[in-house]
Amino acid sequence: MRKKPNLANRMERCAGLLIQNPMELRGNWRSLFPQARELRLEVGCGKGRFTVETAAQNPECLFVAIERVADAMIIAMERAEKMDLHNVYFIDADAARLREYFAPGEVDLIYLNFSDPWPSNRHSKRRLTHTDFLMRYRQVLKEGGQIHFKTDNRDLYEWSLFQFPKAGFALSEVTRDLHGNGICGVMTDYEEKFHAMGTPINRCVGTMGELPAEMAGWIDPLDKPRGQEEGEEEESPEELQVPSEREEP
Repeated sequence: MRKKPNLANRMERCAGLLIQNPMELRGNWRSLFPQARELRLEVGCGKGRFTVETAAQNPECLFVAIERVADAMIIAMERAEKMDLHNVYFIDADAARLREYFAPGEVDLIYLNFSDPWPSNRHSKRRLTHTDFLMRYRQVLKEGGQIHFKTDNRDLYEWSLFQFPKAGFALSEVTRDLHGNGICGVMTDYEEKFHAMGTPINRCVGTMGELPAEMAGWIDPLDKPRGQEEGEEEESPEELQVPSEREEP
């Protein structure tokens, strides 16, 4: 993505939408929007089209969007400013550390839209639908909370369909051609481009249920001493950061 001109000044003008220290709001996010019926989280919001349009359609819900790329985040924040939205905020945070920003049961719904597929098998732990990430989402989702997952990458999608049940998420609304009979729901900029090119969009919903017995002893790799497991590939902190919604350079 090209560097945006006057980024610092533009970020300053949107400072009211950027939460500088999300850990301070852990367990108290609804204080930003006390009338919120739900708290919804988007991981990797990119330029924010999905974020702001969905927030506009659901004025009774509080939206928090995670984005690590400032040049994308500024576009998202400016869109929210232009639409005069008061129910959406942005944070520069790491999806692997959601429990540090949100209390157990605080989040109602998580959106995963067009995250990096990390096609190499040795990088599978970086995928946002890996069981480790799904278990992290469980730490902040309410009982019966949902994950809405969209991707244009069929391999990632098929792989992910096997990961959700492993972490105790029941699948529904499974489709391999979301817009096959016409546009369905709010699109991201990336999604609109590839739909126009004829690329089918895959989508599913995972609803959090009972944790499978085999996952009862799960320990977050972030909590393990480095190199604890023999043969385990060590990952640097940078490798666990949130991939943004994919965009054109």
